[in-house]
Amino acid sequence: MKHKVALSFADGKTAFFDVSPNELLLDAALRNGVSIPLDCREGVCGTCQGRCESGDYTLDYVDEETLSEEDLAQRKILSCQTRVKSDASFYFDFDSTLCEGAGTSTVSASVVGVELVSATTAILRVDASAHTRQLDFLPGQYARVKVPGTEDWRSYSFANHPNARNELQFLIRLLPDGVMSNYLRERCKVGDTVEFEAPLGAFYLRQVERPLVMVAGGTGLSAFLGMLDEISAKRNVAHPVHLYYGVTNAADLCETERINGYRASIEGFAFETVVMNPAPEWSGKTGLIPEHFDRSFLESNGFDMYVCGPPPMVEAIKTWLADQGIQDYRLFYEKFGESNAR
Repeated sequence: MKHKVALSFADGKTAFFDVSPNELLLDAALRNGVSIPLDCREGVCGTCQGRCESGDYTLDYVDEETLSEEDLAQRKILSCQTRVKSDASFYFDFDSTLCEGAGTSTVSASVVGVELVSATTAILRVDASAHTRQLDFLPGQYARVKVPGTEDWRSYSFANHPNARNELQFLIRLLPDGVMSNYLRERCKVGDTVEFEAPLGAFYLRQVERPLVMVAGGTGLSAFLGMLDEISAKRNVAHPVHLYYGVTNAADLCETERINGYRASIEGFAFETVVMNPAPEWSGKTGLIPEHFDRSFLESNGFDMYVCGPPPMVEAIKTWLADQGIQDYRLFYEKFGESNAR
């Protein structure tokens, strides 16, 4: 059985290809036109070093001076010695420009519809089935979308996981006078052609090896909808998943019914909303998201935290973790500005 692998690079680009049974990762990459830097091919020089973010693999040989026991425990690998045993993703700490054949694709899609899901948020649905093959991306990654009728591009996270039909969604904040916002409000119609470049971004779901804490600010929720779709579809996560979803006003909340639906397919899934500026009738949690973290849980469990939202929110959470002295965690985050409020 062939396995699908993703190679992600420091510049946010990703390459996807299949690995044949018992084939070395490096050989599969070269066969697919992705030229990972290499030298010795014998597990000694370390030139082709990366890290397995998810999936199973074995290593034929690694010189102890090239990768230490600690390196191996952190799932660092040498491409020339790695045999992939499942679908997997790998990260390389250099730009894709060093690897001929790695990078993004430009895709044309047709608008299927626009749905207003809150007073300030819309979902743009597009059909990219005319693309010659399934569009591959890692749940949490984003696309640069060209606004129809303009020369402007905006970045939005995929709000679903990859699928054979290439039916895609983008959760988009409607700004008072934004280029994409104006298009969606004033000119968008079914059948419009939308071009986008993908996949992009180093913010994506890694292998779930311990509890997950997801923190979404505003339309940063989009990336988590893709991740939760993936977890829900695979149904093989043996750890709790806790999503905190924060907005400025209660009117900004969206897709809460969809999120609640994950409780049926993801064992141990919990979901909380936090409103920063609540109206008198709001009866839920208020203020800033870190105020509602379960500190005792975070101190007693190793966990992975994913954060996607405006820069002030991301920085506030990083500061809170440092101030509280939380130790055993990995933090993955993505910030976005107002004009690219994905």
